[in-house]
Amino acid sequence: MIGAWMLQTPVLLTALFVVFVPGVLAMLAAGLRGLALLAFAPVFSVASTAVLALIFGMIGVPWSPLSWGVGSLAVILLAAALGWMLGNRMPTRTREPHRWLLPVALAAGVLFSAWRLIGYIHDPAGISQTNDDVFHLNAVRYILETADASSLHVNAVIGGHSFYPAAWHGVVSLIVMMSGTTIPVAANILTLVIGAVMWPLGIAWLARVLTGSATVTAYAAVLSGALQTFPLLMFQWGVLFPNALSTALIPAGVALVASLPVLRGGRGVWRDAARGALLVLVAAGSLLLSQPAAFLPWAAISLVWLTFRMLRAGAPVGRGWAIAVLVGIWVVFGGVWWYLAQGTSGSHWPPFRGKSAAVVDVLLNGQVGIPFAFGVSTLMIVGLIVAVRRAPLRWFAVSWLGVSALYVLVASAGRDVFRIDILGAWYADPYRIAALAPVVVIPLAALGADAIVRGAARLLKKDADGARWAVLGLVATTVFMLVVVLLRPVAMPNFRTGGFDDESRYDVTAESYLSIDERALLEKLDEYVEPGARVIGNPSTGMGFGYFFSGVDVYPRTWAPPSSGPWQVLAEGLRDGATDPAVCEALRAYGDPAYVLDFGPGEDEPGRYIMPGMTDFAGQPGFERVTGVGDASLWRITACAQ
Repeated sequence: MIGAWMLQTPVLLTALFVVFVPGVLAMLAAGLRGLALLAFAPVFSVASTAVLALIFGMIGVPWSPLSWGVGSLAVILLAAALGWMLGNRMPTRTREPHRWLLPVALAAGVLFSAWRLIGYIHDPAGISQTNDDVFHLNAVRYILETADASSLHVNAVIGGHSFYPAAWHGVVSLIVMMSGTTIPVAANILTLVIGAVMWPLGIAWLARVLTGSATVTAYAAVLSGALQTFPLLMFQWGVLFPNALSTALIPAGVALVASLPVLRGGRGVWRDAARGALLVLVAAGSLLLSQPAAFLPWAAISLVWLTFRMLRAGAPVGRGWAIAVLVGIWVVFGGVWWYLAQGTSGSHWPPFRGKSAAVVDVLLNGQVGIPFAFGVSTLMIVGLIVAVRRAPLRWFAVSWLGVSALYVLVASAGRDVFRIDILGAWYADPYRIAALAPVVVIPLAALGADAIVRGAARLLKKDADGARWAVLGLVATTVFMLVVVLLRPVAMPNFRTGGFDDESRYDVTAESYLSIDERALLEKLDEYVEPGARVIGNPSTGMGFGYFFSGVDVYPRTWAPPSSGPWQVLAEGLRDGATDPAVCEALRAYGDPAYVLDFGPGEDEPGRYIMPGMTDFAGQPGFERVTGVGDASLWRITACAQ
């Protein structure tokens, strides 16, 4: 298994280039250095890539590595010019003790997170056997065919015309074009970059900004992959690639905001303010174009920090003004929250836990039925105690409380005001909201680990700041992570039933959503279907992947079938087309498809559908078998031939 992933090293290097190089060059010009530079670089690169895609889509410039490269160079030069005008001389950090600590900790964090992700995905060419993967992979294919990665246009892959955050899809398309790899490999390699590189860097920077401690920063890096809720869960459920990308960006976005008081460029207050505003705008744009829901927790945590800072720093005379300003900002933010919550299709999931049980889930990090993480939770609780006792850290304890409250609401509150007006941006999906917990839990757990190590040193009357205790703490957290990775199960939980998946959702079997036979047929579909012809089928089978595999016009291109009357006619009675005139009329509503894929009747479970009219064509008049692989077959529709 590892050998197959090692063969994808050129693809990995391509992905790292796309995600890091534009941001590193631009942020170097803006004055960021060290960990801040590496952690914030993906935030800038994602924002730049998504904005360039929007601009190119508007003016008709084809999306390609060349256009992206030229556009990125222009953006980097713009960042350099702004850095020169607004100031890019950052305060020099004092020389930290144990400078080796962070690189070693980051390496450990990257390896642990990569280990978990590779262990779940297995095959670098694997495809997630989940509903949302149908849309995401088809959308990348659409970008490659149309040379348009604009978030205003990518929804056209399913016939839509609305905005859809396509930053992830644009990045994947660049990896495919620049490396020559396939879409699944590019998607899975980007998964590694998101979960095993971007996430540890962001969490480590957030811990450093929060505490200023080299050891806490190192512990956070090592512990970054300790919880299943992120990054792994977002690649199990959905599959939610845009949510994974946006959630991985949140820690660096929060760290950027909390760093603004010390990220001064040395050119005066107003230039520093303009520079800070531009950096915040980059973070906001990156999140909104990755997945807008992530903007809300980022902005909320940042506003909690701002509230505490303004109230602590304000003199008695100015406190009233500070409160008035803060109230105004929070009111505006509340309006933005409501707007984004109303911009989705609403609540898709009912509550499933009692309030007390949901609180226990939060305290023991066992959201959505995941086995309780007693070790991490113990460290988190110790870290919470430390944060509450230290005034400069209390804002982060409040942030943890807010993120935890979101989960308690989604798990236990049933009123529309909660599920639609507050949780609507996440479709009231407990998995998406559970994935936010590590943003606040991991830094607190690192703070708790540091407190325990220092407490042990004091008990033994030793110098807790010495190299020996730094090594001991790093070794202890590394051993802890080894135990977690080796022994802790990571099966996908089902909060509705309380059960777990028997196997990875990337595994392909005869019974999986996209079976071995179905994939084999879809990969050679273009050999049997003439250009311009449309193929239909039941999207509750693997046929929805047909467009992405072959480029053939396979419809629908998403997991959800049309809800129209004509589709219902086809779903119930397409196989009777030779004797039922309503079938031919219904086919005309979908462009007179020439072929139908028979991948069975479908499934009867949430998000899946049984369509008896789209199977069992053998012996039916009006249908001719073209080819097949095992139980999967392609049929020509002749019932409506004139």
